[in-house]
Amino acid sequence: MIKTTYKLISKLNNKETTYGQYIEKEKIDTDMLKTMFSIYEQYYENTKFSVFVEDFKKKSGAILIFNKDRNEIVGFSTVAVQHFYFEGKDYTVLFSGDTVILREYWGARTLQSTMLKLMMKLRVKYPFNELYWLLISKGYKTYLLLANNYYAYYPNIMDENQHLSAVIEHYCENFFSEYYDKEIGLLNFGDDYQPLKGEVAPITDEMRVTNPNIEFFERRNPTWTVGTELPCIGRLAWKDLARFPAKLIAKPISKGRYDAIRTQQIHQRGARK
Repeated sequence: MIKTTYKLISKLNNKETTYGQYIEKEKIDTDMLKTMFSIYEQYYENTKFSVFVEDFKKKSGAILIFNKDRNEIVGFSTVAVQHFYFEGKDYTVLFSGDTVILREYWGARTLQSTMLKLMMKLRVKYPFNELYWLLISKGYKTYLLLANNYYAYYPNIMDENQHLSAVIEHYCENFFSEYYDKEIGLLNFGDDYQPLKGEVAPITDEMRVTNPNIEFFERRNPTWTVGTELPCIGRLAWKDLARFPAKLIAKPISKGRYDAIRTQQIHQRGARK
């Protein structure tokens, strides 16, 4: 199954203008970090290179997205592999930190496929653990990566997989205890907020209507514009690994790419008014 999944991922990657690679933090040098930060500061407020570097030191590494023509970094997602025990089960989670891709590459599926390859390695390394992707989302685009690609995730618009809310709560209370507001289910980092710049990914009335998942994200994280984070979780069991790549390949255009094109059209119409 693993070999077949890798072949499907390779088939998917051949169609992209980018390629991805997971690199451990010890192998990411200062020049690479500066390039990553130069992308990050284009989209986020209240940023400092020193803060970016200190946060990266807490991670295991980063998924880097490169342009195939120039081999330049055009996006990234910092990640941390973490383990914990909860309600009689061992959990391994791939935690996503800062995630940003240059606008011209929005909707490419390289990040998803590269992350899937990393998750497959974790699945093999920890075959009996519960395996999840855990992310905190201060923008709808990150949430859509989850909603558009995972079979079992929480929170979701259908209010399914309620049992995963307990896993999120346990995780946040153990790893982000001083920032987690249990009553509203959000992370509030106070003065450390790094909200999206207002013009990067605004949510319009038309977007709320045309994509219910965007409206749902905003409803769950109504203060996202000032940087509050919505903790989310997606399952990657053995059965998910078997069908995940086929689901991506079957789409004539990625759902993320469609959303990016549709969102850009909406913003352009708004700008002309």
